[in-house]
Amino acid sequence: MTFDLRATVAERRGESFRLHSAHLNPQMVKVLRTIGFDRFYERGEGCYLFDRDGARYLDLLAGFGVFALGRGHPVVKQALHDALDADFANLVQMDCSLLPGLLAEALLERVPAAVDRCFFTNSGAEAVEGAIKFARRATGRTRIVYCDHAFHGLTNGALSVNGGDEFRAGFGPLLPGCVEVPFGDVDALEAELARGDVAAFIVEPIQGKGVNLPPDDYLAGARQACSRHGALLVIDEVQTGIGRTGRFLALEHWDAEPDMITVSKALSGGYVPVGALLCRSAIFDRVFDHMERAVVHSSTFGENDLAMVAGLATLRVLDDEKLVEQARTTGDALMSALEPMVDKFELVRAVRGKGLMIGIEFGEPRSLRLRSGWRMMERLRPGLFTQMIVVPMLHRHRILTQVAGDNMNVLKILPPLVAGPEVVDAFVGGFEDVVADAHRYPGLAWDFGRTVAKSALKREKV
Repeated sequence: MTFDLRATVAERRGESFRLHSAHLNPQMVKVLRTIGFDRFYERGEGCYLFDRDGARYLDLLAGFGVFALGRGHPVVKQALHDALDADFANLVQMDCSLLPGLLAEALLERVPAAVDRCFFTNSGAEAVEGAIKFARRATGRTRIVYCDHAFHGLTNGALSVNGGDEFRAGFGPLLPGCVEVPFGDVDALEAELARGDVAAFIVEPIQGKGVNLPPDDYLAGARQACSRHGALLVIDEVQTGIGRTGRFLALEHWDAEPDMITVSKALSGGYVPVGALLCRSAIFDRVFDHMERAVVHSSTFGENDLAMVAGLATLRVLDDEKLVEQARTTGDALMSALEPMVDKFELVRAVRGKGLMIGIEFGEPRSLRLRSGWRMMERLRPGLFTQMIVVPMLHRHRILTQVAGDNMNVLKILPPLVAGPEVVDAFVGGFEDVVADAHRYPGLAWDFGRTVAKSALKREKV
């Protein structure tokens, strides 16, 4: 008996949105249909997606950073084929398999030397959950400090240190002892740490929601404050790590020595979910402190061979193709092309980011006519203007981007690290065209914005 995947997919072609409405998340289907994102993507290659009609789309979301190597990288594909053909003794559990050791060694060679132990997980959120547990066990304290606008995942513990109210609403009570401080404010952090009961401070070096960069001295100040008060510093590199910002880890842009690091997303090569919690041995040895506690924290699929192979192949490709350096070069080219638009277009307020993690912020314009249109959109729904940019980028230029967070006017791109000059030219050209059109008020862009808002409101009432 065989399972013919191609025949199954061909037979059910075009049913994806119906199936999702019936069996998965119908609200997501409504969102995609409202903004015209209900495409039927059937194939991916490098920086591009292809729909069922063969049309090509430039993918600047990269699966929220998962496809750092682009889609379908041949080295990772071949490594996974080899692993399947090898029929390794996978997930024996009462065993110490070779592949997890090799990937742990390869990861730890690339991070600060003081971080010398690894625990594998299935996702970034699971790595964050582990960091919370490890911090509490290692310090004997319970409180965790996190930042406003932070995003560390959506499982219960990770949600407890999530700075977005839109994600937390209706899921309480969450973990006790989690307290929020402003991102970039060392004094506010110091005030919490000074109480002497904080186990850890968890922070993204660059916040994914909004692409917010810290002040240059922030992470170093956080490190010093944590050391003074006996708290651990956890750096969440789930989205920023594995080359995304033009360094292997984003923390390398600043002077910060973490106690723990979380990574995931790009480590998968785009194929097999994998995450890791990297930490100092002093922390690890407090968690697993004698034989009876050897399995006190575990993850059934965390060290599965396919995930380990995907991670090893990904690191090899990063090195062989010099993709960290390419991310830096391509990111610099994008920033150089986009920054002049702040002066050229009054709706463009700022361009920020590092490497291939870039945010473009829009703001209220100066001219009276545009300002009235802006305020009308903001009354209908905060952040709606940026959706007016994202949607025509897809419809007119076949470029997939996203709004960087709920109720915020920031467009975010996370191109694959394999992106080169042709991607820069395509995005900059499409973006300039769409933004120029948005400066014509009244006009089609603003009509579209009103239509989307009214449609969304109508669906909410239904």
